[in-house]
Amino acid sequence: MKTQSSSTSKKLSIRARRIILSICGISINVLLSFCMCRLGFPLFLDTLGTIAVAAINGFLFPGIVTAVATNVICALFYAPSIYLSFFNAVIAICTVIFLRFGCFKSFVRTFLFVVITALISALSVTFVQYRFSEEAGLIAESAHTFATAASIPYLLSLALANFLLYLLEKGFISVFIIVLLTVAPKNFLDLFEEECWRRYIYSSTAADGINSARSDIKKPLHTRIAANFVVTSLVFIVLTSVIAFRLYFNNAKKEKTENALTCVKIASSFINPDKVDDFIRRGRNAPGYKDAENLLYDAWLASSVTYLYVIQNESDGARFVFDIVGEGSSKKWVQPGTLVPYGKEIEPFVSDLLQGKEFSPVETKSDFGWLLSVCKPIFDNSGKCVCYVVADVSLDYISSHMGSFVIKILLIMAGFFIVIISYEIWTTGLTTSYPISALAACLDRFADSDEDLETLEANVRFIRSLNIQSGDEIQKLYDALCRMTLSQSEQIRDIRRLSESTLKMQDGLIVTMADMVENRDSDTGAHIQKTAAYVKIIVEGLKAKGYYAQKITPKFISDIVRSAPLHDVGKINIPDNVLNKPGKLTDEEFAVMKTHTTAGKIILEKAISTVQGENYLKEARNMAAYHHERWDGKGYPEGRHGEVIPLSARIMAVADVFDALTSPRVYKPAFPIEKALAILQEGNGTQFDPKCVEVFMDALPEVQRILKKYNQPRGL
Repeated sequence: MKTQSSSTSKKLSIRARRIILSICGISINVLLSFCMCRLGFPLFLDTLGTIAVAAINGFLFPGIVTAVATNVICALFYAPSIYLSFFNAVIAICTVIFLRFGCFKSFVRTFLFVVITALISALSVTFVQYRFSEEAGLIAESAHTFATAASIPYLLSLALANFLLYLLEKGFISVFIIVLLTVAPKNFLDLFEEECWRRYIYSSTAADGINSARSDIKKPLHTRIAANFVVTSLVFIVLTSVIAFRLYFNNAKKEKTENALTCVKIASSFINPDKVDDFIRRGRNAPGYKDAENLLYDAWLASSVTYLYVIQNESDGARFVFDIVGEGSSKKWVQPGTLVPYGKEIEPFVSDLLQGKEFSPVETKSDFGWLLSVCKPIFDNSGKCVCYVVADVSLDYISSHMGSFVIKILLIMAGFFIVIISYEIWTTGLTTSYPISALAACLDRFADSDEDLETLEANVRFIRSLNIQSGDEIQKLYDALCRMTLSQSEQIRDIRRLSESTLKMQDGLIVTMADMVENRDSDTGAHIQKTAAYVKIIVEGLKAKGYYAQKITPKFISDIVRSAPLHDVGKINIPDNVLNKPGKLTDEEFAVMKTHTTAGKIILEKAISTVQGENYLKEARNMAAYHHERWDGKGYPEGRHGEVIPLSARIMAVADVFDALTSPRVYKPAFPIEKALAILQEGNGTQFDPKCVEVFMDALPEVQRILKKYNQPRGL
């Protein structure tokens, strides 16, 4: 309970530090931006806190939150700031990326960081200033002056001026960050290591194992989930934007159309049908023309239509009666009576126009832009259509206005979207990817443990150190895995105890049986103990020098050391008069003595079949059968030579002969160690494997200790 409480308080402490740091970064940004804005300086310094937070944390989310929150708050006193939130979040991301590559420690990397972040700021601010016609103050004036003097586009001049300005700003910020990271206590900076974000889920001791498990993953889970989230979110945003655009455009178009219909209805009431022909012939000089024109002008002013005019339709074009043009309009006023040919979009409706029919609004594209034309016929007393009142609504304005609106919305949404994405990546890694990677590391370690008790216990400690407390299915899986691994470890421990007891019993039986055989000799001199010790010295020496590396495994070493006492088990079949004869054996007696090798082989093969082929008995059989074979092929019982002789038998040959030479027998005294070693050297390459003799000679200090231990007079 104390551990969990401590972990929880530590988690809260880490989060509290990061929140406080982000609030400080936001406060610095807002304060500097407010002061600079009120003083009229073009340098806002609204990314100083963002870069500082990102540099100290070394993690994306706090820096991104600081950037977006800063621009949202700054929008209260400088509206365009809200459109820059996404770009400032990108600067936070650049800071983290450059920090991981040693930024602020290398002049080249720091300079590259300054250039890239200045370029991002310059392009984003230039876009907002130019696209949304925001006042740029001194920068705009300087850019305009420079563009005029250098004969370059204003937009390029504005971008260049902003780049130079932000190059200065980012250079100052970088110097500030370098000083901050230099003077800040290391303990303070260590508190904000990225590992702290997920330390409450697993301990730092598990980090290496988790990183190892994730190192060979081509598509990390948190990356895939985040990518899916990004794609689905983008699809949703695009679809929502398209639908919203269409709805807005259609509603705006409908509203403009209704306004134009109202305008033409009102305007038609100001036209006297009987005077239309006179207006065409005499123009403004006709009686009542100016009065009607003024009324039409008032109707145009009261509406939102772009153009308002009255025409009389003829087969080859429209003859103007009135043309209402406001001040500053790009359209030139058309004189009354002027015939204007029909456009291609109007040609299909000419017959209807000549007949005075009413029809739905018509969209046209001409030099005057994308227009929606609404018209209403005016009839005289006889029912003849004398003219049409036409109101044109500019759809270009709606499209342009909607485009700016959509861009603003997207820029605002992009800032919040990047916060959501970074949060999604963090939480996915924190609550899903990293715990699963930790569990995968544990399972890999268990799969590679090969039932080794020490490894299994280390794995149990490893998995318990993860301390996953996500409170979901992953924690349930973790708890089940903890129980399973603990149970498996206990089972292996019990099996190990049983196995060790069984092995001890087997080894005891082997030694007892070997002693029974050896005790038939009149003087054994601890033969089985010494030969086993010599065998261990030789095999470990071969392994140390890399000889027979494919053959000499830990299992092989264990098998031949355990099997060594059985190498003379076949002597159980040798009569006492031959086995203990004090003098030299006759040829017939020697032939009987040699049968102990084949007899040992038969005895151990029966044992192998009984215990279903234990490896150590197989090596015992090889040693019993072939330890009297010679390297040159002149040994017995089969006359094998070289490496055809099993390695265990070649090792035993050296150990057995050396012990026989240095131990007293009924037929001879013990030879001095120097003479015994000389005899081994004489047999090197003829009777014995040269490599076995080599490592035996290299281990003389150990050999002498064994001789001293077992050859002491009894009673000492």
